[in-house]
Amino acid sequence: MFLNLKQEIPYWLIVALFYISDFVLQGQNNVAVHMTLEQVIAHAQDNSPSAQSAKHAFLAAEWQYKYFKANYLPSVTVTSSPFLNRQINKITLNDGTGEFIKQNQLSTDLAITINQNIAFTGGSLFLKSSLSRLDEFERNKTSYSSTPITIGYQQSLFGYNNLKWDRRIEPLKYQEAKKNYNEAMELVAAHACQYFFALVEAQTNLEMAKLNYASADTLYHMAQGRYRIGTINENDMLQLEINRLNEETACMDAEVQVREQTQILASYLGMDNISAIDLQLPEHVPSLKISLGEAEQLAMENASDPDYFKRMKLESDSRVAQAKANAGLRADIYLQFGLSQTGSTISQSYSRPMNQEYASITLSLPILDWGRSKGQIKVAKSQRDLTYTTAEQGMTDFLRNLGKLIMQFNMQPRKVEVAARTNILASHRYEIARRLYIAGRNTILDLNIALSEKDTAMHAYISAIKTYWTLYYTIKSLTGPEIMNNRL
Repeated sequence: MFLNLKQEIPYWLIVALFYISDFVLQGQNNVAVHMTLEQVIAHAQDNSPSAQSAKHAFLAAEWQYKYFKANYLPSVTVTSSPFLNRQINKITLNDGTGEFIKQNQLSTDLAITINQNIAFTGGSLFLKSSLSRLDEFERNKTSYSSTPITIGYQQSLFGYNNLKWDRRIEPLKYQEAKKNYNEAMELVAAHACQYFFALVEAQTNLEMAKLNYASADTLYHMAQGRYRIGTINENDMLQLEINRLNEETACMDAEVQVREQTQILASYLGMDNISAIDLQLPEHVPSLKISLGEAEQLAMENASDPDYFKRMKLESDSRVAQAKANAGLRADIYLQFGLSQTGSTISQSYSRPMNQEYASITLSLPILDWGRSKGQIKVAKSQRDLTYTTAEQGMTDFLRNLGKLIMQFNMQPRKVEVAARTNILASHRYEIARRLYIAGRNTILDLNIALSEKDTAMHAYISAIKTYWTLYYTIKSLTGPEIMNNRL
């Protein structure tokens, strides 16, 4: 017999099972993770949207570079253009008269062409072989035409040689793309540091708010007894209650901030269904000193900015060369030599082929264009001069910014030490001020000042560590990882 579920299972058990399953699903969909700074950075470089965007940008540049290199390699092309012609057409006869003749033809052909671009001259050399067949259905006749081999060359004389300029620009562009990718990965690390420490600061604010609220609540309840016996005045009592309410508000604000920063960091890391992220603050930082000369040398080798400014100059030179080529004499030449034959069979069409030669030249010289060509050259030269000035200024700003970062980074380890020591002293001073106030040997104003200094010192300590690691990865993005790896 089948079990009757409505009769055998109590309603309360069904409800209980429903809530248990919902709790289990929530536990599966909301995960709390523990991460260090290194783990956050590694995860960001693998999964963050910024890292994925950088990877796709580099892949696009890589395929563009492969396309560029393919222009200098031989290409093989097979073509065929068959057609069927069944219609009445007007045909001119040998005596010059015309006559409408019914045509019923099928033409088929096959050709294979090998083409090779010549970068030095900008021309193109090709080798071709073809075979065509023509079927005349009205006359029941078939004929073949073969071109066993044809060698040709075509080129634009005095024109713009894009192959030569691409050979100078495209490798530099690809090298710039590789450096951009490495920089992007380090900048992802720098951004991950910022989000990491933003959450650390929010979590620290929440912990401090809870501790401050507990302390304020304790002092408030202690003061109630002292107020009743008259050892403190009403003003101090009201100030303690205000402190307690302010700390309670700070706790609620800190909880909201922690949730918001958790969502921001999880979104940047590409992590779904994360309810909480427990972060471990790095307590120590390596004491590194970087030479400005070494940093500038590595930056010139590894940073993308020098390549970018160099490419800007080359592209401006290329535009000037193109404007000059379009303004002067232009000549296009086409040379072709080969063998050809016809016959009623394939073998006959390849028997004793005849020579065929073809050569042509096309000349173009602007005589009167009302200064348009000259104006284009002037504009191209002016833009080139502006580009050179912009590139030189950009390199100056790049090196100046690098020097500023190096100076800040070399000072930052000491700033972290000072902030850590200040944090310890401020916490100790607050404890002393709190005990003195409980003992009646301190004022509420002194206690509030000590509390404010304690919180400020903690924020300054976290900010100092955040600045150190942000500078660390920013400098790596400009100079490459070697400058840091050699010192760790």
